[in-house]
Amino acid sequence: MGDQPGPRVAAFLDLDRTVLSTASPLVLARPLLASGLLRRSSLLHAAAADLRSLFVAADRRYSAEAQAQLAGMVEGWDVQRFREVVDGALHTVVRPHVYLEAIDLIAALRGRGVDVVIVSASSGDVVRPIADMLGADEVIASTMEVAEGRFTGRVAHFVYGAAKAEAIRDLAARAGYDLRACAAYSDSVTDLPMLEAVGHPVAVNPDRALRRLARERGWEVRRFRRPVPLRRELPGAVGVTVAALLLVLGALVWGALRRSRR
Repeated sequence: MGDQPGPRVAAFLDLDRTVLSTASPLVLARPLLASGLLRRSSLLHAAAADLRSLFVAADRRYSAEAQAQLAGMVEGWDVQRFREVVDGALHTVVRPHVYLEAIDLIAALRGRGVDVVIVSASSGDVVRPIADMLGADEVIASTMEVAEGRFTGRVAHFVYGAAKAEAIRDLAARAGYDLRACAAYSDSVTDLPMLEAVGHPVAVNPDRALRRLARERGWEVRRFRRPVPLRRELPGAVGVTVAALLLVLGALVWGALRRSRR
């Protein structure tokens, strides 16, 4: 009898601040403003609640209820138009925020026959195009409710905290992954259930709580520091960055946030 094939193996990578150097919704703010989908008044409103939470981008300080409330900001947006804006921003706006270390990691994993799964609490309409650009095999993300081609402002399925681990186990059951042989990468202690669901958890640029847990449990810790420079392209990537303008926008947003807190 020939050798039996071994179980399939995957690596589950958190998106914001693990693969990307920042939060994907913040990166997309400028093209959404330019498209007319996101209004400046809504941007300032989002600043008061933290723009990073737009499109259900999870942050350790926010509950599922707060995320769902902020998701209401997209109510009435045309889904196809939104997807076109995201696709148009991938190589000029999103790509410069991808860590080089993450690109190298994904290439190394795929070279060993390991499936790459991007896991995020952000909307799949944001996450899937980014994952495709990176060459990932699968996506686990939140789902925004849609009716008649427009966002209703409600979250159909929120993938955050323990829900990430549940989604990973569901995917593993369908795809035949041996989770004991799988790895997971994240920066936040809110992803502890995801990290505990696999045999090889890795803390990437960990927050203080996750760094302490990683040290206590002997988990691998990695530092990603180098966003993609302009001269280096992802496969098929073209275009130039508007990162400087995003920095200006970010400064304005956080200035508004500080004023609102006072």
